[in-house]
Amino acid sequence: MLPPADEIRDLGENCPGEFFRDVIEPLGDSFNAAQASVYERIMRVWIPARAAVTPSIPDTVDAVYVLSRVTLGADIKIVSPILDAMKRRFPGARIVFVANRKSAELFGADSRITHLDAAYPRSGPVSGRIAFAGELARRLDDGIVIDPDSRITQLGLLPVVPPERTFHFSSRSVGGETDNLSDLVRGWLRETFGVEGSAYIAPKREQAAGARPFAAVSLGVGENESKRVAGDFESRLIAELGKRFATIWVDRGAGGEEARRVTAAAAGAADRVRFWEGSFAGFASIISQSDLYVGYDSAGQHAAAAAGVPSVTIFAGAPSDRFRRRWAAAGNGSTVQIQADSLSSDEILTAFVTQFPQTG
Repeated sequence: MLPPADEIRDLGENCPGEFFRDVIEPLGDSFNAAQASVYERIMRVWIPARAAVTPSIPDTVDAVYVLSRVTLGADIKIVSPILDAMKRRFPGARIVFVANRKSAELFGADSRITHLDAAYPRSGPVSGRIAFAGELARRLDDGIVIDPDSRITQLGLLPVVPPERTFHFSSRSVGGETDNLSDLVRGWLRETFGVEGSAYIAPKREQAAGARPFAAVSLGVGENESKRVAGDFESRLIAELGKRFATIWVDRGAGGEEARRVTAAAAGAADRVRFWEGSFAGFASIISQSDLYVGYDSAGQHAAAAAGVPSVTIFAGAPSDRFRRRWAAAGNGSTVQIQADSLSSDEILTAFVTQFPQTG
């Protein structure tokens, strides 16, 4: 049984960080239809229910607005196949990616994609986030909207154009126990639009200097320490890569403590390491030129998969096996996922060495 509406509203307005972290995100991350229903009932405190409407494709489509999922990894894994499919399905239309600057930069070299800046507020009360959707709705011209379960619309509950022109991919309430999100979005595109779509990235190219072969490494965890392997694992991992690769590109992330941590971890292979200190799109370009990508569960694994680069993901801190399977990297390159929760750092490193993917 849910708490009274006034208690839900008080939490969402006055403690939004805890509301989204402890209530909303776990419901979504369950990838369970019953939990998705609970999420909807909670959000109905702010968003009135609407009659169900089946959208239809107009005879003429001048603009296709594709909403961001807000996070970089999701925009690669889920949104980029949609962008690819929309270019195929509507060759004469404007394909508009509605996203923040960091996400838009992932497709900065794709001339078919235009950008409508929409920096969704990832903090602040629920009412403010809902108001953002209303402001966005006033900026959209006639066209259709593809909503990939975007946080902008609170997972499809708040369409930004009339529902008959909104096509919603309900990623959290479809699929079975073992389905990957890459397969689910491709299946939805075939069923809804009759076209295929593949994950891709198209950042402006950054030249990856150094002797080959290259490895690209990201040890960022987005302030979620449960994704990290403690102790000296990271320095040992980079040292192991130093035995195999002439150049190791290491992302320093957003700076601060993360940058200090990865800099220290790379000290043992300093003669082979080069650091990246720019945008994620720039590092995605480096990944696309590499022979191997290694990292924790983060956007980097999806960039590697989209670029067909072999990858190893050290996956820790997942809320469930279903979550891990949904978000596992999937692409043209060979992918290895090491489930690290129940392993020691020695066992993880052994698994890395023994499961090392073919890199060409």
